[in-house]
Amino acid sequence: MGRALIGRTLRRLRQEKGQTQQALASRLGISASYLNLIEHDQRAVTASLLIKLTEALQVDLATLSGREEKALETGLREVLSDPLLGLEEVPEAELATLAGSAPQAARAMLALYRAWRVAREDSGGIALPTGRRLLLPTEEARDFFHDRANHFPMLEAAAEALAAEMRVSAPAEMNHAVAQRLRERHGLLVTVGPLGGTLRRFDPAGRRLELSETLPRESRGFQLAFQLMLLEAGEAVQAAMAGFEATSQEAAQLIRIGLLNYAAGALLMPYAPFLAAAQALRHDLEALAARFGVSFEQVCHRLTTLQREGARGIPFFFLRVDPAGNVDKRFSAAGFPFARFGGSCPKWIVHHAFATPGTLRVQVARLPDGAGFLCLARSVQAPPARWGEPPAVHVVAIGCDLSRAPELVYAEGLELEAAAVGIGLSCRLCDRAECRSRAFPPLEHRLALDPLVTSAAPWRFEMRAGSGRGTTPLR
Repeated sequence: MGRALIGRTLRRLRQEKGQTQQALASRLGISASYLNLIEHDQRAVTASLLIKLTEALQVDLATLSGREEKALETGLREVLSDPLLGLEEVPEAELATLAGSAPQAARAMLALYRAWRVAREDSGGIALPTGRRLLLPTEEARDFFHDRANHFPMLEAAAEALAAEMRVSAPAEMNHAVAQRLRERHGLLVTVGPLGGTLRRFDPAGRRLELSETLPRESRGFQLAFQLMLLEAGEAVQAAMAGFEATSQEAAQLIRIGLLNYAAGALLMPYAPFLAAAQALRHDLEALAARFGVSFEQVCHRLTTLQREGARGIPFFFLRVDPAGNVDKRFSAAGFPFARFGGSCPKWIVHHAFATPGTLRVQVARLPDGAGFLCLARSVQAPPARWGEPPAVHVVAIGCDLSRAPELVYAEGLELEAAAVGIGLSCRLCDRAECRSRAFPPLEHRLALDPLVTSAAPWRFEMRAGSGRGTTPLR
């Protein structure tokens, strides 16, 4: 693998901070001409200079590595590979230049493509029975959280102020303190009983909060925290949405609920104590869940939010998927390039975790471009509503860049390079020729069909001449 080039990312971050080349070069102790060469990828960056750059720009190494540009490149590659566009292969250099030099234009292209897909589905008969066009508020909500790095200082401050006022001295006492405040400050009567398909029901007029008896202890605690933030964190939620105009009422409400969920998690797992515990326990997910009295999924969610300036945690990606492969939650602080418009790689551990219910699985995943990630996945199950109905089963997965793997207990005993499994973004975009798990042929290469030869791989194809992407020959 060649050295990483961070020139375009460095230039974008410098411009976002409003710094001139001369000013940044002075802070780094180098000449402006040398910084200019770095920004044009004509000079390598030493480890000591990397550290100085993170301090001068107030970013972490993952941000400086160009995760935003990589995510944009992945989206552009996926869009421009759509056969209905009828395009020849776009060179990797052009994708990288567009993502790095014109990120707003690249995001506009992705937004237009999403709108075009919706229009195409409508024309194919997938419009709603009323004729109203489907606006995909879930995608709008995902973009809202992703664009803000899934970190909201105003919600963190509101949760910390509330915890200080409640004088909670230990994480194990938080649930009791929340219930007590709901009763004493807001006059709520909290009951637990059968609610059918409802998990939480609040009656403002009767000052009554009902929780379903099917909720496990950790989920009851989270619902209590959500209710408290619903009553007390309204101003902080509005501040988090300031300047944002949702395209629909559904999207706006979905974002508000997401922010309240964030605030509830921040209350149950206060930033500084949770970050300290995560580092001390080396991110042992079960141990963190036990210490703070929360669920496995809640811990994974919280780990993705630890991006406070001056006290950043490891950037993690997060994913929740059902047995049919549908993704209902997704966030990538670690720069993992999720495929937005199709399925993911069948060799990825996310899909294998369904075979071992309740067991945490670990995988070192290597993408075709050489990027590596330590991935953790475990199934979670909600009880069925009644006998005979299948339980709701999902796999929750998180992961981080392989460079941060030694900070996780799960890397112990692993030979990270030898254990790496080659995966792709999706079968449609993957160039790995000998993959036996491939579901579809790649979009941009011609099929090699020969009745005289039967291959172990489901699809044989010829690499298009001049293809700019190679593959990493891993198992």
